[in-house]
Amino acid sequence: MNDETLTYWINLMRQIAVSAHNGQFRRDGKTPYIKHVLEVANSVEDRLKPIALGHDLIEDTQITLADLKKAGFPSYVIDAIDLLTHRNNEPNVVYWKKILQNKDAVAVKIADIHANLKDSPTELQSQKYQRALKLFADAGYSE
Repeated sequence: MNDETLTYWINLMRQIAVSAHNGQFRRDGKTPYIKHVLEVANSVEDRLKPIALGHDLIEDTQITLADLKKAGFPSYVIDAIDLLTHRNNEPNVVYWKKILQNKDAVAVKIADIHANLKDSPTELQSQKYQRALKLFADAGYSE
């Protein structure tokens, strides 16, 4: 994929994410949720930015995978976002092991966890994030 095409996908996903997360806030009830999404996107390589910008869309907004397919996003983006979507009642370990199927999804999830760790998580959340990072490290993924 050339730079111009990648820039197109980054910009389109940014527009979708900004619109879809409008009115959502972080745990503090003040910080717009999109700041988290942008922080994750800014911490990954350009090829992963569309994934990072869309990593919470399916889970937290009305956007569906079908919407992203209809918009024409490349399969590598859609596949990773699908894996990054934590389904209802899906145990964390099952979710994290599912992510391990895709190195792009792992890279974005690690960036997501680091952003979450900077956002005053509870002790329980910190422990959960540390367990995930350990599982990824044990599978050969470094931070």
